[in-house]
Amino acid sequence: MNISRTKTTCPYCGVGCGVIVSMHENGRVEVQGDPDHPANYGRLCSKGSALGETVYLAERLLYPEVEGEQVSWERAYAHIAAEFSAIIKKHGPDAVAFYVSGQLLTEDYYVANKLMKGFIGSANIDTNSRLCMSSAVAAYKRAFGEDVMPCNYDDLKRAQLIVLAGSNTAWCHPVLYQHMLQSKESNPDVRIVTIDPRRTQTSDISDYHLSIRPGTDAVLFNGLLVWLEAAGEIDVHFVENSTQGMAQALASARLSSADVSMVADVCGINVDQLEQFYRLFTRTERVVTVFSQGLSQYSSGVDKINSIINCYLLTGRIGRKGMGPFSLTGQPNAMGGREVGGLANQLAAHMEIDNAQHREIVAQFWQSKTLASKAGLKAINCFDAIENRDVKAVWIMATNPVVSMPDADRVKAALEKCEFVVVSDCVANTDTSRLAHVCLPATTWGERDGTVTNSERRISRQRPFLSAPGLAKHDWQIITELAQVMGFEAAFPYRSAAEIFDEYARLTAYKKAENRQLDLSGLCDMSLHEYNNLLPVQWPVPAHGNSSASLPMFSDGRFSTDNRRACFIAITPRAPASAVSESYPFVLNTGRVRDHWHTMTRTGMSPRLSAHSIEPFVEVHPDDAKKFSLIDGKLAQISSETGAEIFVRIRVTSRQQQGSLFVPMHWNLQFSSQARVSSLIRTVVDPISGQPEFKHAVASIKSCDANWYGFIISRQKPELKYSRYWARSRGKGFWRYEIAGQQQPEDWAAHAKTLLHVEPGEEWAEFYDKADGHYRAARFVAGHLDSIIFIDSSVLLPPRDWLISLFQKDSISASERLSLLQGLPPADIEDAGKIICACFNVGEKTICHAVTEQAAHSVESVGEICQAGINCGSCRPEIVELIKRCAVDDCSG
Repeated sequence: MNISRTKTTCPYCGVGCGVIVSMHENGRVEVQGDPDHPANYGRLCSKGSALGETVYLAERLLYPEVEGEQVSWERAYAHIAAEFSAIIKKHGPDAVAFYVSGQLLTEDYYVANKLMKGFIGSANIDTNSRLCMSSAVAAYKRAFGEDVMPCNYDDLKRAQLIVLAGSNTAWCHPVLYQHMLQSKESNPDVRIVTIDPRRTQTSDISDYHLSIRPGTDAVLFNGLLVWLEAAGEIDVHFVENSTQGMAQALASARLSSADVSMVADVCGINVDQLEQFYRLFTRTERVVTVFSQGLSQYSSGVDKINSIINCYLLTGRIGRKGMGPFSLTGQPNAMGGREVGGLANQLAAHMEIDNAQHREIVAQFWQSKTLASKAGLKAINCFDAIENRDVKAVWIMATNPVVSMPDADRVKAALEKCEFVVVSDCVANTDTSRLAHVCLPATTWGERDGTVTNSERRISRQRPFLSAPGLAKHDWQIITELAQVMGFEAAFPYRSAAEIFDEYARLTAYKKAENRQLDLSGLCDMSLHEYNNLLPVQWPVPAHGNSSASLPMFSDGRFSTDNRRACFIAITPRAPASAVSESYPFVLNTGRVRDHWHTMTRTGMSPRLSAHSIEPFVEVHPDDAKKFSLIDGKLAQISSETGAEIFVRIRVTSRQQQGSLFVPMHWNLQFSSQARVSSLIRTVVDPISGQPEFKHAVASIKSCDANWYGFIISRQKPELKYSRYWARSRGKGFWRYEIAGQQQPEDWAAHAKTLLHVEPGEEWAEFYDKADGHYRAARFVAGHLDSIIFIDSSVLLPPRDWLISLFQKDSISASERLSLLQGLPPADIEDAGKIICACFNVGEKTICHAVTEQAAHSVESVGEICQAGINCGSCRPEIVELIKRCAVDDCSG
């Protein structure tokens, strides 16, 4: 059998892992880690390992549509150009906006930015990356004069101390978590500190976990700054020659964090524990502080990050290997978007829109007479302007703001009354595309051709191994061809991604200021062959001299500010915008789960990834559960100041801080009845960056008892008439639904056949105890199990795992048929249990069997027996917990 292999890059998080895709003759796609890629050296997380399962056409948008009617590209372009032009002529260019995505490739981003800012003449182009990394951008610019992330992944291996602040690396950046774990295992002197209100899976490998009160990070790091000065840790030579503003930063820090007891009291942690962290940071030279959305998604996110950077400037721990403030980006090309001006307050190539000289440079290079002269609307402001009808047309590319934006119901309402909405996406049916007047089919991973930049400034190629399906086109093609229809042919002559990349590289070198670090002049004038074979490379890549691969960024002690000095920033900590009250007594935090990504348009199609977290949930501390009568496994209604409410499953766990709730961000109307947690988040933003405060809303929670509970496993999608709550997940050849409701049919036996599309004469088995509200039924088609439905008045339904396994069988044995409606396997059949390891599909009971029957008392020994935990490692914390639990159960039994 012929197999073609393509080296490309994973489309998920900002780690930017290299993958090798094997395309088989039968169409099967197999994905492995690229051992030569410096981001991952062959490692992949569960999401990356399952990429082959997400290459599908069933849910794809394949043709342009105008008002729901399939049309040609020519007609779609003519319609969009006419609408945009009419609105611009009547209301000016600021009446139009683009909302783009960190899922776009750099070349897509570049042409979208060029069209909007350079030729439509407005800077109203912003990105969903505003929601996850714009505070890091602003903090780096305030400190260093430019959006330059100074660290490399190699620093994580060299560091003696790794501080993880607001970063659940084990689940959100699993490959980097493996780097840290490997470093700690190979060097027992390496220490890891986690700073997070929740005890996440990342905390399980830490030596110290500081469970601070939500939002108090700046107080903590101001206290560290004061401590470092008192301990005599100032790098006098570096501070005097390479920085400015130290005295003001220290004076401000002393006001909020004068002594350890004050800091401990505000942060809600033990004084001794705090002192241990401060001493450890002080006496360890090679320290990397990794931070992510747990810090940046606050209304004071920029200040929080600058409070960290201040500590590194004071001690001179910048520009040397194994140390520095390290921002982990959330999306695969958030960094690439930052480079080419994807944010409303930037120009391409790290130039600033409020800088007249920069505007002149870009206008000359683009030969534009209509370059935007002022910053445009940031994401939240853009949708406010749509709601107020100041923005009358919006083009949304590769993102789903009706799910991902704060106060999502308000975003939905704004788009519903917007005069003209264009959505370009690869998926036919999203919460956002439902509101579009025009839908444009875009290519996606596997079909795209271009570059991305990861969290360590490393540029990698995304290469196609599939043809574009239907009439789908690359985003840069769509933008280019529309620009040509709008009359900008001369400025948009592109025939390939390589041409766009070359233009962008040349712009980084055009009249370049000496102090600007972004430089791709060494990549100019590549041939198409050289572009296609481009190896991963870290910028800057100057035409002459060494690239950043040989020396750390800022190793010469010179920064990107006008006087080449880094800036201390005086930080006055601010409380989050919302405070708990009698009406809303909980702090609500949002984030990711291990195996899903953003709004699940890709990962939701993978059976393997859907097996770990099957439905939306809320984590609540046991004491809070007791106080508010919340029972593990039942349903809860959560409400907030926005007036919205969601329904999710309750998980009672001591990992959650008392007084706080955690709800994952992924679920939408395609996968749940009402679980868009972003609808509960107020549109409060950092005043500098515009990044929303996703990590601190206030909320109320109450039990939501249903009259019945149930689940359906079916090869087809049922019509859920009576389900107030439902959540669906993909299985291998079937869909799984968890359901509940207050209303119910008069007769479940009659309703179930309609629900599952049972035809006359088909084999149908059922059990019905109407008095107790128990109903169970199974449908067989040609001897195969097609559907099952279980309904009960109680939430205590049978486990689903063995029942799910029956859907993979060619035939059902007599003993299995007898046991089917009981929901329990026959005595001679083993149930693997809930999936723990998504990489190798290993269940909970399989792991417990390895512990109790085969004496596997470590993650390594479990891996040797059943493979669990040996690949991406994101399940290792859960395996550790299982080992402890199974060992206790075995002893007590």
